[in-house]
Amino acid sequence: MINFASSILKQKTMSKDSHEKMPQKGVYTGIIEKDENNNYFCGEYLLDYKIAHTNFNIGDWVTIKSVIENPSDISYDKYPKKSKNFDKANHKPE
Repeated sequence: MINFASSILKQKTMSKDSHEKMPQKGVYTGIIEKDENNNYFCGEYLLDYKIAHTNFNIGDWVTIKSVIENPSDISYDKYPKKSKNFDKANHKPE
């Protein structure tokens, strides 16, 4: 019985871990800003510099479609999550 219970616990832990590593979809909508280190960000999310700099302006409304863990040791403490998948937000009058 103990082996069966530990097997179930292990499966739940594995599925939880793999779920946490999966990119999240339709994460956040907000305004592009730039910090004192020239990082582009939206809310708590770091935006890919090249994409943001080339295709967007500070103040643009964007929707972040998915996020990953920020691979940069330099900005990780301030922005633990990063996105390369974001686009101009659709603002429709209500």
